[in-house]
Amino acid sequence: MDPVVGMLFSMFDGNYRRLKSIVAGMSQEELDYKGPNLQYNSTAQLIRHLAYVDLNWFYRIKGEQIPEFLEEKYGPMLDENNGIPLIQGISVETLIAEYDEVFDKFKSLSYQLTDSHLNQTVDYENEDKATIRWGIWHIADHNRYHQAHINQLRKWYEGELS
Repeated sequence: MDPVVGMLFSMFDGNYRRLKSIVAGMSQEELDYKGPNLQYNSTAQLIRHLAYVDLNWFYRIKGEQIPEFLEEKYGPMLDENNGIPLIQGISVETLIAEYDEVFDKFKSLSYQLTDSHLNQTVDYENEDKATIRWGIWHIADHNRYHQAHINQLRKWYEGELS
C-alpha cells in the first residue's frame, strides 16, 4: 500500500481488530441486550450497522451501487422509524464472519488505491461529496465511536447480572 493509504487502512484495521476482541465470546443474550429499559441499540445491531456502513463506503469508492443481494444481507441503513434496524438471534460468530467479508473487500480495495486517489471525491449522503481520504478515516472513527457504545452496553449488562 502507498504510505498514506496504508496509514489510513491501519487505523481501520486496528479499530476492527479491537472491536472483534471486545465482542469475542459474547453470549447471545448479551449480544441482543438493548440496555436499561431496552432503549438503546444492541451490540448485534451496532456490528451489522458498522458492516453495512463500511460496505457502502467500499462501493462508494469504487463508484458502484451495492448489489441487491448484499443490500438485502446487510441493509437497510435505517428502519421505518429512522433507527438502526433490529437484529436479534444472530450469533456473534456469524455477525463477525459477515463483517470479515466486508473488511476483506475493503482491504483488497486499499491495496489498489494510491495516495493520489485519496483526494478524489465521491458522492456522500444526498448531494454532498467527500474525499476518499475522509471516507477511510470516517469508517475507522465510526467503528471506534460505536465501540464506546458496546463497552457501555457491556457495563450495563454486567451490572444487571449483579
